[in-house]
Amino acid sequence: MHFPSLPEPGKNISPAFHDVNSARAWLATQPQAQPSNMLSALCRQIAAIDATAQLPSSALEQLNLMRTAAIPAVETLEARFNRKALPMPDEDQRSFELVQQFWTRLGIAYLRLVADLSPGSQSLALNRAASAIRMAEYCHFQAARECPELLDRLLFEVLAQASQHKLLLQALADPDFPHLGEANIAGHLSWAFLLRLIDPYHLSANQLVVANRAISRWRELCDFQFARENDPKSPTVDLTRLLGSPLPADSPRWLNVRPLVRKSRGRIAAIAAGESLDALKLGRELSPTACIRLLEEINASVYGQPDQPSTEIGEIELSFGCENAYAVFREESLNSPDGMDATSASLAHQRMALFGFDRVSQMPTAVKTLNVPGEIWNLVDGKAIRSAEQAGARHHSPCLIASRQNGNPRLGVMLGLQSTGSGALAAKLQWFEGRVEAGWLKQGETKIPAFLLRNNGDLSLILPTNARPRLDLPCALEDTSINRPVPTEVLERGMDFVLYTCRLATK
Repeated sequence: MHFPSLPEPGKNISPAFHDVNSARAWLATQPQAQPSNMLSALCRQIAAIDATAQLPSSALEQLNLMRTAAIPAVETLEARFNRKALPMPDEDQRSFELVQQFWTRLGIAYLRLVADLSPGSQSLALNRAASAIRMAEYCHFQAARECPELLDRLLFEVLAQASQHKLLLQALADPDFPHLGEANIAGHLSWAFLLRLIDPYHLSANQLVVANRAISRWRELCDFQFARENDPKSPTVDLTRLLGSPLPADSPRWLNVRPLVRKSRGRIAAIAAGESLDALKLGRELSPTACIRLLEEINASVYGQPDQPSTEIGEIELSFGCENAYAVFREESLNSPDGMDATSASLAHQRMALFGFDRVSQMPTAVKTLNVPGEIWNLVDGKAIRSAEQAGARHHSPCLIASRQNGNPRLGVMLGLQSTGSGALAAKLQWFEGRVEAGWLKQGETKIPAFLLRNNGDLSLILPTNARPRLDLPCALEDTSINRPVPTEVLERGMDFVLYTCRLATK
């Protein structure tokens, strides 16, 4: 092995079958309508196959059979943890653990077989190992769960072995994923490495789907190299960025992504020229502008242009959501003045009868205060951290946040929220620049919080996801310097907000 040896196989695991025919008979008795139980049973048998001495060719056939049988259960369970609010409920967490455990164990079992297989079968085992480990990592991105270093090391072990055996470019059909056509090992590996490079945790659920789709289609445009091209401007990825340590001398170190960047730029130009995302096979999840931004981010990531991390340290109080952000900016509630509920309203009537005023805050000498719900997070190394012991609500990202710095309100977005191995939550905070005005628009009997953003001549508008303004028609805002902005396009769609580009209404 080129890296520390594979995890030791399990011990004292009794296999339920000994060849493909008995494996098929065993599968027929399993609870296929119960995905959690089904996948648990398959995980146990994969561990048994990995730990049992038998003909490598027979073990390979059995692993392939377990893989095919698992697909329906995996697809069902993925929906239970795909970008759910964090921390996840125990049942959703269990679904994630089952799926990622299945793909990880399967990848390791395939990889352990390679040395004992004939040259003709090594390609299949390495191809399936690359696919399984890539899927294990993707589970972590879907669940917004920190990805363990083991998975990265397993991918590099596949790279080293496939390169050594000259199997990187050998294409194989995959009946379990027919939409991939004939896929080679290099394609699976470049797909996995590129997803890691673009920091998938900061993407929304829709952005992750589109990024994964685009990279999957362009995965085999990239090629692995032992030496970097002489052109310093060539978009070539140094793979040590991902592993954080030197690679073996007989393993490729560089991934040439020039053709992928060229393809991405072509798609950007086509979108800008008015071609539909459907026609470009990029799906319908994003608006054209949002898709262009995503493709540009992918291109920037392969050039190694990371965002400048925040230099803030210490504690920060964050308020979440549009209603709370409005309260932070205006120091008053939008729809429930002073937070008055049914109980406080009853008390207010009693005070009016006794004292002639309904609330203490209306006395001439009273100091008006408003307690906006907030959470204390710690700023460490450019990230906001909430430890597992700290109380707080469950959150999705990207989500709208507000805070005060030196007494001044600011509006931002929490990005890349993920759960760490210790159970803490970690995220990046990105603050809007320029002037932010908090106002509102009316829908029925409800006031909808709205934020007008003005920065270097650009005008944009933030509304809650349930506002749904009509594009190219003026919005009737109140309490802002511009009362009739015209939303023109969705720029970004978060979990609880939508950012629109705007123009001024014509008279």
